[in-house]
Amino acid sequence: MSVVEALNGVAPKTSGTNGFDALSSEQFMKIVLTELSQQDPFEPQDTSALIQQLSDLRSIESNEALGRQLGALVAQNELASAAGLIGKIVSGLDTNNTRVIDYVVSVTRTADGAILNLQDGARVKMSQVDEIVTEDVLFGDPFGSGGSTDPDGADDPAPDEDDDDAEQTP
Repeated sequence: MSVVEALNGVAPKTSGTNGFDALSSEQFMKIVLTELSQQDPFEPQDTSALIQQLSDLRSIESNEALGRQLGALVAQNELASAAGLIGKIVSGLDTNNTRVIDYVVSVTRTADGAILNLQDGARVKMSQVDEIVTEDVLFGDPFGSGGSTDPDGADDPAPDEDDDDAEQTP
């Protein structure tokens, strides 16, 4: 019985110098078991190359699974970041490559990543957002140009009543 017959007539595709690269782990295990069952027990063959290939195949499968998991994690992170922009003003290119600036009202998850849905109906891919804008940039600082958030312009905090070093008067 040949190795190809062990695969029920399915011949593996070979590429480059190593034909094992195109095999699934199940097909490879069938080959290893077939080879071990067909060898002469008094003259065993060296199976170290097959075991090394099996190890390499497991490593490749593990790397591919890790890549898929990382891709899913990146997608979840992008969606969470996009959700944090709801209610904020963003600037970027919409799906028609038109420059838009508006409030984010919702987020849609697609195969291409998170898409921000703007108040005017435009849709912007998260990767196409180039600026997150505050209202004072668009409409001016409501408290003047000093940047103070206090309407009277005083940024000094009130004295702490519990401060032990504070001078007390009778």
